[in-house]
Amino acid sequence: MESVKKELPFFLSLMKSLSALFGKNCEIVLHDHKDHSYEHTIIAIENGHVTGRKIGDCGTNLGLQVLRGSTDGHDEVNYTSQTKDGRILRSSSTYIHNDKGEVVGALCINFDISSLILAEQAINSFCQNPFQLNSEIDKTKKEIFASDVNDLTEALLQEVQREIGIPVASMTKDDKLKALDHLDKRGVFLIKKSGDKVARYFDISKYTMYSYLDNVRNHSKKTE
Repeated sequence: MESVKKELPFFLSLMKSLSALFGKNCEIVLHDHKDHSYEHTIIAIENGHVTGRKIGDCGTNLGLQVLRGSTDGHDEVNYTSQTKDGRILRSSSTYIHNDKGEVVGALCINFDISSLILAEQAINSFCQNPFQLNSEIDKTKKEIFASDVNDLTEALLQEVQREIGIPVASMTKDDKLKALDHLDKRGVFLIKKSGDKVARYFDISKYTMYSYLDNVRNHSKKTE
């Protein structure tokens, strides 16, 4: 396959079939990574109300990691994710490759199982074997469903700061190097103009930020 665009009629037909089969709680999303920038990868969507996205919106953080090469690009099947408003999704992401093996798109399915979890919890409570909702949440992948890359970048910045565990104002150079390494591996710098936002967030100049970034990338190459 050369591109998603050339096979669009097939994908649209498949998405309609899946939507009709699984109903309104099943979101099906088609991403084009070749003919569209990451700011606008969604070219088709069914039941976008599940994550609140629409055509022209951006991809998630997981797609960024695939494009960055931080993951092997293999399909992610039957994992659990969570929306900003707390709903639990059962998800699968199938990556579309061209003849060269490059990722050119993705077909993603996100099924809202929140009502099913509540129903199971109610049923099990009568069976004296209560379902622990938190156990399902603990197994979720940290997939960020954002409608634009500014929100996606902001969410990733906050996620990395939580991982470092130190307020930005108290971060040392080593802390910021570690944070930039985490962001780089998540593909943040594939987003246009993300460098400006990252530099402002860590209160450093763009020159300093890219100097730090070169530092962590060179270190990563040496340890590979």
